[in-house]
Amino acid sequence: MQAAELAPFSDYVLPEATLPELPGHYRGKVRDNYDLADGRRILITSDRLSAFDRELAAIPLKGQVLTQTARYWFEATRDICDNHVLAYPDPNVVVGRRLTILPVEIVVRGYLAGSTGTSILTLYKAGQREMYGHRLPDGMRPHEKLPQPIITPTTKAGHGDHDAPLSEAEILERGLLTQDQWRTLSEKALALFARGQAMAAERGLILADTKYEFGLDAEGRIVLADEIHTPDSSRYWFAQSYPERLAAGTLPESFDKDVVRNWVAARCDPYRDPVPEIPPEVVLRTAATYVSAFETITGERFPLPDTTEPPLDRIRRNIAAYLSR
Repeated sequence: MQAAELAPFSDYVLPEATLPELPGHYRGKVRDNYDLADGRRILITSDRLSAFDRELAAIPLKGQVLTQTARYWFEATRDICDNHVLAYPDPNVVVGRRLTILPVEIVVRGYLAGSTGTSILTLYKAGQREMYGHRLPDGMRPHEKLPQPIITPTTKAGHGDHDAPLSEAEILERGLLTQDQWRTLSEKALALFARGQAMAAERGLILADTKYEFGLDAEGRIVLADEIHTPDSSRYWFAQSYPERLAAGTLPESFDKDVVRNWVAARCDPYRDPVPEIPPEVVLRTAATYVSAFETITGERFPLPDTTEPPLDRIRRNIAAYLSR
Protein backbone atom coordinates (compact mmCIF):
# COMPACT_ATOMS: atom_id res chain seq x y z
CA MET A 1 0.00 0.00 0.00
CA GLN A 2 1.43 3.37 -1.08
CA ALA A 3 0.83 6.61 0.81
CA ALA A 4 -0.70 8.24 -2.28
CA GLU A 5 -3.43 5.61 -2.33
CA LEU A 6 -4.54 6.76 1.13
CA ALA A 7 -4.70 10.47 0.32
CA PRO A 8 -8.55 10.35 0.34
CA PHE A 9 -8.33 9.22 3.98
CA SER A 10 -6.05 12.05 5.17
CA ASP A 11 -8.91 13.64 7.13
CA TYR A 12 -10.67 10.37 7.96
CA VAL A 13 -9.24 10.07 11.44
CA LEU A 14 -10.50 9.07 14.86
CA PRO A 15 -8.34 11.01 17.35
CA GLU A 16 -10.75 10.27 20.18
CA ALA A 17 -13.96 8.36 20.79
CA THR A 18 -15.86 10.16 23.53
CA LEU A 19 -19.46 8.93 23.70
CA PRO A 20 -21.30 10.62 26.61
CA GLU A 21 -24.25 8.23 26.24
CA LEU A 22 -22.08 5.32 27.39
CA PRO A 23 -21.08 4.83 31.07
CA GLY A 24 -17.74 4.21 32.71
CA HIS A 25 -15.50 6.07 30.28
CA TYR A 26 -11.74 5.66 30.61
CA ARG A 27 -9.37 7.18 28.05
CA GLY A 28 -6.18 5.18 27.57
CA LYS A 29 -3.16 5.92 25.40
CA VAL A 30 -4.87 4.57 22.29
CA ARG A 31 -8.28 3.23 23.34
CA ASP A 32 -11.42 4.76 24.75
CA ASN A 33 -12.99 2.24 27.12
CA TYR A 34 -16.53 2.06 28.49
CA ASP A 35 -17.58 -0.24 31.32
CA LEU A 36 -21.19 -1.42 31.09
CA ALA A 37 -23.28 -2.42 34.08
CA ASP A 38 -23.54 -6.03 32.90
CA GLY A 39 -19.78 -6.67 33.17
CA ARG A 40 -18.92 -6.04 29.55
CA ARG A 41 -16.38 -3.50 28.36
CA ILE A 42 -16.49 -1.64 25.05
CA LEU A 43 -13.03 -0.83 23.71
CA ILE A 44 -12.83 1.66 20.85
CA THR A 45 -9.41 1.84 19.22
CA SER A 46 -8.67 5.38 18.08
CA ASP A 47 -6.09 6.52 15.54
CA ARG A 48 -3.87 8.00 18.25
CA LEU A 49 -0.23 7.01 17.97
CA SER A 50 1.53 6.78 21.31
CA ALA A 51 5.26 6.44 21.92
CA PHE A 52 7.76 7.62 24.52
CA ASP A 53 4.86 7.57 27.02
CA ARG A 54 3.03 10.34 25.16
CA GLU A 55 0.66 10.90 22.24
CA LEU A 56 2.35 11.92 19.01
CA ALA A 57 -0.25 12.04 16.22
CA ALA A 58 -3.49 10.63 14.78
CA ILE A 59 -2.83 8.21 11.91
CA PRO A 60 -5.69 7.49 9.46
CA LEU A 61 -7.01 3.89 9.64
CA LYS A 62 -4.60 2.96 12.42
CA GLY A 63 -7.35 2.03 14.86
CA GLN A 64 -8.99 -0.29 12.37
CA VAL A 65 -5.64 -1.92 11.57
CA LEU A 66 -4.93 -2.55 15.24
CA THR A 67 -8.39 -3.94 15.96
CA GLN A 68 -8.42 -6.27 12.98
CA THR A 69 -4.82 -7.42 13.39
CA ALA A 70 -5.51 -8.25 17.03
CA ARG A 71 -8.64 -10.11 15.94
CA TYR A 72 -6.53 -12.27 13.61
CA TRP A 73 -4.11 -13.14 16.42
CA PHE A 74 -6.72 -13.60 19.16
CA GLU A 75 -8.42 -16.19 16.98
CA ALA A 76 -5.09 -17.89 16.22
CA THR A 77 -3.96 -18.18 19.85
CA ARG A 78 -7.10 -18.96 21.82
CA ASP A 79 -5.84 -22.51 22.36
CA ILE A 80 -2.84 -21.09 24.25
CA CYS A 81 -4.62 -18.47 26.34
CA ASP A 82 -8.24 -17.44 26.62
CA ASN A 83 -8.90 -13.80 25.70
CA HIS A 84 -11.42 -11.14 26.62
CA VAL A 85 -13.20 -10.85 23.24
CA LEU A 86 -16.98 -11.28 23.03
CA ALA A 87 -17.85 -9.50 19.76
CA TYR A 88 -16.69 -7.06 17.06
CA PRO A 89 -19.64 -4.76 16.28
CA ASP A 90 -17.48 -2.30 14.32
CA PRO A 91 -14.06 -2.39 12.59
CA ASN A 92 -12.62 -0.24 15.42
CA VAL A 93 -14.55 -1.78 18.32
CA VAL A 94 -14.23 -4.80 20.57
CA VAL A 95 -16.81 -5.80 23.14
CA GLY A 96 -15.11 -7.86 25.80
CA ARG A 97 -15.33 -9.16 29.29
CA ARG A 98 -14.33 -6.66 31.94
CA LEU A 99 -11.18 -7.88 33.65
CA THR A 100 -9.09 -6.90 36.63
CA ILE A 101 -5.92 -5.95 34.79
CA LEU A 102 -2.74 -7.21 36.41
CA PRO A 103 -0.30 -4.40 37.33
CA VAL A 104 2.66 -5.70 35.30
CA GLU A 105 3.23 -5.24 31.59
CA ILE A 106 4.74 -8.39 30.11
CA VAL A 107 7.26 -7.73 27.34
CA VAL A 108 8.87 -10.64 25.50
CA ARG A 109 12.02 -9.98 23.49
CA GLY A 110 13.79 -12.23 21.03
CA TYR A 111 16.34 -9.71 19.76
CA LEU A 112 18.60 -6.98 21.12
CA ALA A 113 16.48 -4.06 19.96
CA GLY A 114 14.54 -0.97 20.93
CA SER A 115 14.89 2.79 21.21
CA THR A 116 13.03 3.66 24.42
CA GLY A 117 14.62 4.23 27.78
CA THR A 118 13.56 0.78 29.02
CA SER A 119 14.62 -1.19 25.93
CA ILE A 120 17.36 -3.76 26.31
CA LEU A 121 19.38 -2.22 23.46
CA THR A 122 19.38 1.18 25.16
CA LEU A 123 20.46 -0.39 28.45
CA TYR A 124 23.02 -2.61 26.70
CA LYS A 125 24.60 0.37 24.93
CA ALA A 126 24.87 2.08 28.33
CA GLY A 127 27.01 -0.81 29.54
CA GLN A 128 24.43 -2.81 31.45
CA ARG A 129 24.49 -6.58 31.14
CA GLU A 130 22.24 -7.45 34.08
CA MET A 131 18.69 -6.30 33.34
CA TYR A 132 15.20 -7.49 34.19
CA GLY A 133 16.67 -10.44 36.07
CA HIS A 134 18.62 -11.67 33.02
CA ARG A 135 22.29 -11.47 32.10
CA LEU A 136 23.12 -10.80 28.47
CA PRO A 137 26.49 -11.84 27.03
CA ASP A 138 29.17 -9.34 26.05
CA GLY A 139 29.90 -8.64 22.41
CA MET A 140 26.36 -8.61 21.07
CA ARG A 141 25.56 -6.43 18.06
CA PRO A 142 22.48 -4.22 17.89
CA HIS A 143 19.46 -6.18 16.60
CA GLU A 144 21.18 -9.53 17.08
CA LYS A 145 19.07 -12.53 18.07
CA LEU A 146 19.18 -13.31 21.79
CA PRO A 147 20.32 -16.76 22.93
CA GLN A 148 16.67 -17.35 23.82
CA PRO A 149 13.58 -15.15 24.22
CA ILE A 150 13.40 -13.34 27.54
CA ILE A 151 10.63 -11.64 29.47
CA THR A 152 11.37 -8.03 30.43
CA PRO A 153 8.46 -6.90 32.62
CA THR A 154 7.77 -3.27 33.47
CA THR A 155 5.46 -1.33 35.72
CA LYS A 156 2.25 -0.03 34.16
CA ALA A 157 2.83 3.71 34.29
CA GLY A 158 0.03 6.21 34.45
CA HIS A 159 -0.62 8.69 31.66
CA GLY A 160 2.49 10.82 31.11
CA ASP A 161 4.66 8.73 33.41
CA HIS A 162 7.43 6.34 32.39
CA ASP A 163 7.31 2.56 32.64
CA ALA A 164 10.01 1.20 34.96
CA PRO A 165 11.91 -2.08 34.54
CA LEU A 166 11.10 -4.94 36.92
CA SER A 167 12.67 -8.29 37.69
CA GLU A 168 10.84 -11.40 38.81
CA ALA A 169 12.19 -10.90 42.33
CA GLU A 170 10.90 -7.31 42.45
CA ILE A 171 7.48 -8.36 41.18
CA LEU A 172 7.15 -10.93 43.94
CA GLU A 173 8.68 -8.74 46.66
CA ARG A 174 6.25 -5.89 45.90
CA GLY A 175 3.30 -8.25 45.82
CA LEU A 176 2.39 -7.23 42.27
CA LEU A 177 1.80 -10.88 41.35
CA THR A 178 1.81 -14.17 43.21
CA GLN A 179 4.34 -16.85 42.38
CA ASP A 180 1.64 -18.90 40.65
CA GLN A 181 0.45 -15.90 38.64
CA TRP A 182 3.99 -15.08 37.54
CA ARG A 183 4.65 -18.66 36.51
CA THR A 184 1.41 -18.86 34.52
CA LEU A 185 1.97 -15.48 32.86
CA SER A 186 5.53 -16.41 31.93
CA GLU A 187 4.51 -19.73 30.42
CA LYS A 188 1.63 -18.24 28.44
CA ALA A 189 3.63 -15.22 27.27
CA LEU A 190 6.50 -17.35 25.97
CA ALA A 191 4.07 -19.75 24.28
CA LEU A 192 2.21 -16.85 22.64
CA PHE A 193 5.50 -15.38 21.46
CA ALA A 194 6.63 -18.71 20.02
CA ARG A 195 3.34 -19.03 18.12
CA GLY A 196 3.69 -15.47 16.90
CA GLN A 197 7.25 -15.98 15.71
CA ALA A 198 6.34 -19.19 13.88
CA MET A 199 3.34 -17.66 12.11
CA ALA A 200 5.25 -14.47 11.30
CA ALA A 201 8.04 -16.52 9.75
CA GLU A 202 5.51 -18.07 7.38
CA ARG A 203 4.76 -14.55 6.16
CA GLY A 204 8.44 -13.63 5.72
CA LEU A 205 8.57 -11.69 8.97
CA ILE A 206 10.55 -11.73 12.20
CA LEU A 207 8.60 -10.99 15.38
CA ALA A 208 11.43 -9.35 17.32
CA ASP A 209 9.55 -8.37 20.48
CA THR A 210 6.06 -7.72 21.76
CA LYS A 211 4.08 -6.84 24.86
CA TYR A 212 1.09 -8.52 26.44
CA GLU A 213 -1.50 -7.40 28.94
CA PHE A 214 -3.23 -9.94 31.14
CA GLY A 215 -6.13 -9.70 33.54
CA LEU A 216 -8.23 -11.82 35.86
CA ASP A 217 -11.83 -12.67 35.04
CA ALA A 218 -14.62 -13.00 37.60
CA GLU A 219 -13.46 -16.53 38.44
CA GLY A 220 -9.84 -15.46 38.94
CA ARG A 221 -8.59 -17.02 35.70
CA ILE A 222 -5.81 -15.36 33.73
CA VAL A 223 -7.09 -13.94 30.43
CA LEU A 224 -5.28 -12.13 27.61
CA ALA A 225 -6.54 -8.55 27.19
CA ASP A 226 -6.03 -5.41 25.13
CA GLU A 227 -4.26 -6.47 21.90
CA ILE A 228 -1.82 -9.06 20.59
CA HIS A 229 0.98 -8.94 18.00
CA THR A 230 -0.18 -5.67 16.43
CA PRO A 231 2.16 -3.11 14.83
CA ASP A 232 1.74 -0.99 17.98
CA SER A 233 2.48 -3.70 20.52
CA SER A 234 5.13 -5.53 18.51
CA ARG A 235 8.30 -5.01 16.50
CA TYR A 236 8.28 -6.78 13.13
CA TRP A 237 11.20 -7.01 10.72
CA PHE A 238 11.45 -8.35 7.19
CA ALA A 239 13.31 -11.65 7.31
CA GLN A 240 14.81 -11.55 3.82
CA SER A 241 16.92 -8.43 4.37
CA TYR A 242 17.69 -9.05 8.04
CA PRO A 243 21.05 -10.90 7.68
CA GLU A 244 22.52 -8.30 5.34
CA ARG A 245 21.40 -5.39 7.48
CA LEU A 246 22.64 -7.04 10.67
CA ALA A 247 26.06 -7.54 9.10
CA ALA A 248 26.12 -3.91 7.92
CA GLY A 249 25.07 -2.60 11.32
CA THR A 250 21.98 -0.85 9.92
CA LEU A 251 18.41 -0.86 11.18
CA PRO A 252 16.37 -3.88 10.08
CA GLU A 253 13.54 -3.18 7.65
CA SER A 254 10.36 -2.78 9.64
CA PHE A 255 6.80 -1.53 9.52
CA ASP A 256 6.18 -0.71 13.14
CA LYS A 257 5.78 2.73 14.68
CA ASP A 258 9.53 3.35 14.74
CA VAL A 259 8.89 5.30 11.53
CA VAL A 260 7.38 8.07 13.63
CA ARG A 261 9.52 7.40 16.68
CA ASN A 262 12.71 7.86 14.69
CA TRP A 263 11.44 11.07 13.05
CA VAL A 264 10.59 12.55 16.45
CA ALA A 265 13.73 11.32 18.21
CA ALA A 266 15.91 12.91 15.50
CA ARG A 267 14.42 16.33 16.26
CA CYS A 268 14.03 16.47 20.03
CA ASP A 269 14.39 14.62 23.30
CA PRO A 270 10.96 12.97 23.24
CA TYR A 271 10.93 12.45 27.00
CA ARG A 272 11.57 16.13 27.81
CA ASP A 273 10.99 18.46 24.86
CA PRO A 274 7.79 19.50 23.11
CA VAL A 275 7.24 17.26 20.10
CA PRO A 276 7.20 19.11 16.76
CA GLU A 277 4.18 18.65 14.52
CA ILE A 278 4.60 15.59 12.35
CA PRO A 279 4.35 16.50 8.63
CA PRO A 280 1.31 15.26 6.64
CA GLU A 281 3.51 13.18 4.35
CA VAL A 282 4.95 11.33 7.34
CA VAL A 283 1.43 10.76 8.69
CA LEU A 284 0.18 9.30 5.39
CA ARG A 285 3.32 7.22 4.97
CA THR A 286 2.74 5.86 8.44
CA ALA A 287 -0.90 5.08 7.60
CA ALA A 288 0.24 3.16 4.53
CA THR A 289 2.75 1.32 6.69
CA TYR A 290 0.01 0.21 9.10
CA VAL A 291 -2.25 -0.98 6.27
CA SER A 292 0.63 -2.85 4.64
CA ALA A 293 1.46 -4.40 8.00
CA PHE A 294 -2.05 -5.77 8.31
CA GLU A 295 -1.96 -7.24 4.82
CA THR A 296 1.49 -8.79 5.25
CA ILE A 297 0.83 -10.22 8.71
CA THR A 298 -2.58 -11.68 7.92
CA GLY A 299 -2.34 -12.35 4.18
CA GLU A 300 -5.70 -10.60 3.80
CA ARG A 301 -6.71 -7.50 1.83
CA PHE A 302 -7.38 -4.53 4.10
CA PRO A 303 -11.04 -3.43 3.84
CA LEU A 304 -10.96 0.33 3.26
CA PRO A 305 -13.94 2.03 4.94
CA ASP A 306 -16.60 4.23 3.38
CA THR A 307 -15.54 7.82 4.00
CA THR A 308 -19.01 9.29 3.54
CA GLU A 309 -19.83 8.57 7.18
CA PRO A 310 -17.49 9.99 9.85
CA PRO A 311 -15.86 7.19 11.85
CA LEU A 312 -17.32 8.24 15.20
CA ASP A 313 -20.84 8.40 13.72
CA ARG A 314 -20.38 4.92 12.27
CA ILE A 315 -19.15 3.60 15.60
CA ARG A 316 -22.05 5.17 17.48
CA ARG A 317 -24.51 3.55 15.05
CA ASN A 318 -22.87 0.12 15.24
CA ILE A 319 -22.60 0.14 19.01
CA ALA A 320 -26.23 1.21 19.37
CA ALA A 321 -27.31 -1.67 17.16
CA TYR A 322 -25.24 -4.11 19.16
CA LEU A 323 -26.47 -2.91 22.54
CA SER A 324 -30.10 -3.03 21.44
CA ARG A 325 -29.99 -6.76 20.75
